[in-house]
Amino acid sequence: MNGDTDLPPPPWRTRRKAAPARRQLSQELIVEAGLRVLDAEGLDALSMRRVATELDTGPASLYAHVANKDELLELIYDLVLGEVELPEPDPTRWREQLRDHVRRVHHVLTSHADVARAGLAGVPSGPNAVRLSEFVFGLLIEAGMAPREASLALDRITLYVCGDAYEGSLHYARMRAAGPVDVEEYFRRFTGDVTGYLRSLPPERFPHLTAHVDALIADDGEARFEYGLDLLLAGLAARMP
Repeated sequence: MNGDTDLPPPPWRTRRKAAPARRQLSQELIVEAGLRVLDAEGLDALSMRRVATELDTGPASLYAHVANKDELLELIYDLVLGEVELPEPDPTRWREQLRDHVRRVHHVLTSHADVARAGLAGVPSGPNAVRLSEFVFGLLIEAGMAPREASLALDRITLYVCGDAYEGSLHYARMRAAGPVDVEEYFRRFTGDVTGYLRSLPPERFPHLTAHVDALIADDGEARFEYGLDLLLAGLAARMP
């Protein structure tokens, strides 16, 4: 039998298509896939099985790299925090730097569905979470705040940012559940419902709420976030030496 194997295949023979190369499964690959699922479908849809489907593999193969869903969520949260850039700390500008930092973290969290919920569930301990904590804690101490007060400030700031970002994500979760809907139309309808309810209250029992409905619904989410941030920074400034 002739051993030549370099002859061209005849044109009538069906050629096999080469299978696309698959990246080797790793923790990094799993976490990136988990973030894609979370961004598209929300945290409640995140599971080891769903991520395995995203990667076209079986759930059992994931456990060699990630212990469980809780660890996966912590890794995803830390990956998201890695998008936050930090400036060189300047204690003489602590208030301005802290304001900018809180805004950046809030923007990053609100850009990824309801991932902020992960920041409320425990003590984030990934390298990026620790990096951000060191920045805020160190900035306040170097500005003159006592370490114990700075630790409480760090805790409250983190809770405020995560809580506000998570609350905002709940509206988008409702929009996803309702199907395709215009964002502006959704909030216009939501505001209308709140306004209608407040106006329907008996004024003899709720004189202030019914008399100032327009004031109650005047500001959007961004303005409310900025107002809360102003309160936090003013409170911290009052406690600085």
